[in-house]
Amino acid sequence: MTISPSVAFHDGHSIPQLGYGVWQVENDVAADVVEQAIRAGYRHIDTARIYGNEEGVGRAVRAADVPREDLFITTKLWNDDHDRDKALAAIDGSLERLRLEQVDLFLIHWAKPVQGKYLEAWKAMIEIQQAGKARSIGVSNFPAEQLEEIIEATGVVPAIHQIELHPYFQQRELRELHAKHNIVTEAWSPLGSGGAVLNDPVISQIAEEKGVTNAQVIIAWHLAIGNVVIPKSVTPERIVSNFASLDVSLTAEQVEQINALDRPDGRVGGDPVTCDF
Repeated sequence: MTISPSVAFHDGHSIPQLGYGVWQVENDVAADVVEQAIRAGYRHIDTARIYGNEEGVGRAVRAADVPREDLFITTKLWNDDHDRDKALAAIDGSLERLRLEQVDLFLIHWAKPVQGKYLEAWKAMIEIQQAGKARSIGVSNFPAEQLEEIIEATGVVPAIHQIELHPYFQQRELRELHAKHNIVTEAWSPLGSGGAVLNDPVISQIAEEKGVTNAQVIIAWHLAIGNVVIPKSVTPERIVSNFASLDVSLTAEQVEQINALDRPDGRVGGDPVTCDF
């Protein structure tokens, strides 16, 4: 079976580069599809408290014919838990729902600058890591200013930053900041959350040249440029075919063709600067 390569964190741990995301997956469905994903070869599962499916993910982890130490489980701190005490309680709640003693990665889900508590949340994340409840800690959806602020204030650099990233929205400036701090870049909505990116003529042409699916081309592009990537599907065939992207090798020219698709208006999700949910 193909095995995903791992990407090293600066804290000494590492993360499988290709993972499986469960955003908008119902709790009961999550147990089934995560089991399918693990059977297909995925060893990295990405969930969050706000997704409402941590229990289902936990059931799949326990049912899997794979040792716990071979699986990488991510969950996230939601926006209403940024206060220190709430954050410390939130990780306990997530671990209880997952029925795990520790997660491999715990992320602040959104900085939510308008709320102004992201630094307090980051300090709580450091406590959580020190307590052994999360092996690694990171952030998601942080504007550059807030990312720099938490590093400057605490001296602790997030291991990873999960952000919207796909061929139409490539976040080059933020990725350069990540490189400066040795932060791993992780892409959510890696296929663009809709048909436009998947059906782009450049993507379709490369897929035809390679004899693979359009989604496999995009995932292979993420892998080629070094992103950790977490595509989501509840369709059994796509769960398998997305994982098979590991066997797709793009040429340097094909990578550059996809690099050229970046757009200033390519964002499809919420803006971390103005997030107020």
